[in-house]
Amino acid sequence: MLVFGHAGYPVVLFPTTSGRFYECKDFKLIESAKWFLEEGLVQIYCPDSINELSWYNKEIHPSWRVKNHIWYDKFIMDEVVNPICDARGIQKLAIAGVSFGGYHAANFAFKHPERVSHMFSLSGAFDIKSFLDGFYDDNVFYNNPVDFLPGNNHPDLWNMKIILGTSDWDICLESNQKLAKILSDKNIPFWFDERKWAKHDWPIWREMFPHYLSEI
Repeated sequence: MLVFGHAGYPVVLFPTTSGRFYECKDFKLIESAKWFLEEGLVQIYCPDSINELSWYNKEIHPSWRVKNHIWYDKFIMDEVVNPICDARGIQKLAIAGVSFGGYHAANFAFKHPERVSHMFSLSGAFDIKSFLDGFYDDNVFYNNPVDFLPGNNHPDLWNMKIILGTSDWDICLESNQKLAKILSDKNIPFWFDERKWAKHDWPIWREMFPHYLSEI
């Protein structure tokens, strides 16, 4: 994990599909937040991903793909989120992610709303079933936001600051519209930020990220 900034509100930032912990630095997403970092307004934590051992691992049974993700979720909670909150004496922090990292951000936030104050998804997708070759069980259900969110009535969901960032040329636009409808049906406040003339790529995410940080 890389950590950027010397002080400020903690933000855990997930990388894309096969991205590593240094991806958001290499593609200058961190640089886009330079002012917030230098002013001590935010501190950004970039953990590694294990997508190639979980959702993208075609060499193991789908049941183990989701189980490996559950271990990752536990790792993020026990070894990233809880230590940050405990060290600062706070109950919640911000979670963000780009592309497939948007799935991770939404899934973690909606599963653990008691630990998440802000959820920023930048061109995320939120239905994991296509990775599992038709396999489906309770573990899949509870890690698939479009399935478990409709029945989730944790009160902290209504206190979370939620932003769904997408664009009119985004390959994940429909996924964001579907999640937006679920949130709307539950009367959970959120901002649906659909930008114009932008593709699913780093340039629009570098525009979105500092804008969303300003909402903290």
